[in-house]
Amino acid sequence: MRAVSRILAEFDFFDVPPILPVMPSGFEKLVTEAKKEIIEISPTEAAAKSKSSEAVIVDVREKDEWDEEHIPDATHMSRGTIELDIEEKVPDKNAMIVCHCGGGGRSALAAESLQKMGYRNVRSMAGGFKAWKAAGLPTTK
Repeated sequence: MRAVSRILAEFDFFDVPPILPVMPSGFEKLVTEAKKEIIEISPTEAAAKSKSSEAVIVDVREKDEWDEEHIPDATHMSRGTIELDIEEKVPDKNAMIVCHCGGGGRSALAAESLQKMGYRNVRSMAGGFKAWKAAGLPTTK
């Protein structure tokens, strides 16, 4: 028994590759499929388009995330209601809309949905708000 305990103590369980591949979740599959249908742009490119008034930045995060901190001059329409709100807030189907969320998944789904609604110039910000902050771009509360 001591020999087995000693062998187990020396064995690094964290260095063993998983036996089964990790399967993506249903959400991850949806995001992967959506990203095949949309265009992603960098936070720096999104900031430039917003600053030049070439694009509207739409924050699709939840209200509590928005309230905590957000991109200046962005418009808030949560992922759960964007399809209901977008036509009133951005009636021009040719307007450039840059969707963003926390990490890029929800915004990809929102961008795909807006394209299906007939919006022709929709983008998703790669990496979301985390990437925006990592790029040192401005935020507000």
